[in-house]
Amino acid sequence: MNEMKSESSQVHELIAFRMGQQEYCVDVMALREIRGWTPATPLPHAPSHVLGVINLRGTVLPIIDLSARMGFAPAEPTTRHAIMVTEIGEQVVGLLVDAVSEIFSATADQIQPTPDVATEMAKAVVRGVIPAEGRMISFLSLDTIPSSHAQIT
Repeated sequence: MNEMKSESSQVHELIAFRMGQQEYCVDVMALREIRGWTPATPLPHAPSHVLGVINLRGTVLPIIDLSARMGFAPAEPTTRHAIMVTEIGEQVVGLLVDAVSEIFSATADQIQPTPDVATEMAKAVVRGVIPAEGRMISFLSLDTIPSSHAQIT
């Protein structure tokens, strides 16, 4: 019984970001850094959600349009966009998002399950939904985003 109580009071440190009109968040531990938009060098035959690669201090960093990867309209990057440098599995990947907004904490019992009406793919990507101050923030699990980013290494 004590185990359940400690699990529900476990605190997650999360970073919130926007894509379109929707807010999302990921575990802050998956994040290495946040950068401003830098045009990427396209890769031939890359999936449409892969914008290309950039040079990150001597390392080739693939840039994924997270909006397009999740099935939404592709982003049209501007200087207002941000690249969240994350570690997905063992690969470092840059995720293009509209804007990064805040770091916040949520306990496990504040994270509500993904609604049953969502598709299996949506349920695999969205760990849960956090109602916060009149907003709904989808908590993404980067490890489960179906990836073809492995093809670009």
